[in-house]
Amino acid sequence: MTTLAIRPFKPRQARAKPVDREGQEQAALMQELQLRFPQAFKLIYHVPNGGHRVKAVAGKLKAQGVKAGVPDLVLPMARGGYFGLYIEFKAMPPFDAEVSPNQDAYIQALTGQGYLAIVCRGRIDAMEAIRAYLLQPQTVAA
Repeated sequence: MTTLAIRPFKPRQARAKPVDREGQEQAALMQELQLRFPQAFKLIYHVPNGGHRVKAVAGKLKAQGVKAGVPDLVLPMARGGYFGLYIEFKAMPPFDAEVSPNQDAYIQALTGQGYLAIVCRGRIDAMEAIRAYLLQPQTVAA
């Protein structure tokens, strides 16, 4: 007969959940935008391209048109000769991430199509960019 060695139970150390600083800052931007620029708030929207998904869901979304690199926020208000504003939103340093090659390529493509496409780091940077954009005269189609 063999005896089994009984090992003392060692609970796994719980990993700290990652903090979504970018998401928190972007939500704060939306709150401030709603108060300061309600007309822009009505039109601006978030493109939920990022995040980790199960492969099956990712495949379905890709088939439905989700594309890597599309900026996070879209403001479809034509100003200053542009057709609209796209913002790739990053958390404020030191929690910001690099702009990926796909994001950079998409920003360049949007710029080539007459949109203002920019990277903003943090809600203060983004709010200032939106404010400056909205101060420009409305783009009028000829």
